Amino acid sequence: MPIIPTFDPGLWNAWIFMLYHFLPMPLLMLIHKGLAKKVNEPHSETEKKLHPVMWIIWLLAFIYSIFLPLQLETIWFYIGLPISIVGLITYTIAIVASATTPIDNKPLTKGLYRFSRHPMYITQLVMFTGVGIASASWVFLLFSIVYTILSFVIAIPEERECLKAYGNEYQEYMNRTPRWIGIPKL
Repeated sequence: MPIIPTFDPGLWNAWIFMLYHFLPMPLLMLIHKGLAKKVNEPHSETEKKLHPVMWIIWLLAFIYSIFLPLQLETIWFYIGLPISIVGLITYTIAIVASATTPIDNKPLTKGLYRFSRHPMYITQLVMFTGVGIASASWVFLLFSIVYTILSFVIAIPEERECLKAYGNEYQEYMNRTPRWIGIPKL
């Protein structure tokens, strides 16, 4: 990966993946009207502080991705593209599970949520890491890592809110499902 990234706006740039990452949320909010209020209202002091930072990082990564060409026909591209596609497909599966689950008094536990309490965060990391590799950009990888760390921090207050909302049912879900795929519970 070069030290100084290439800046070249174009059709086959990393923005394609960033746009795909953003689009499902407004669609989910159309399907589940109550979700918009839940998603846009930070519930804890940590979330109130981190949400704007996360959006700024995402916006900077999106702007950067417009000028970040995928390194077509390089080893970086051939390694990163399959990783990105796996992340994209699993992110879509998590979105579909969320979209097809009614918002009621039960936590979301189907699809990838059977294996991880936060599959969207995990799949975003996979997708963004693949894009960083496919574009041979250490800067994009850095954006991805920082965004993911902030997502992981926000997951903890989200779980507290789910415990308040769903009580024992969510506690049982927490007891049987790891927070992150592949990371065993303590």
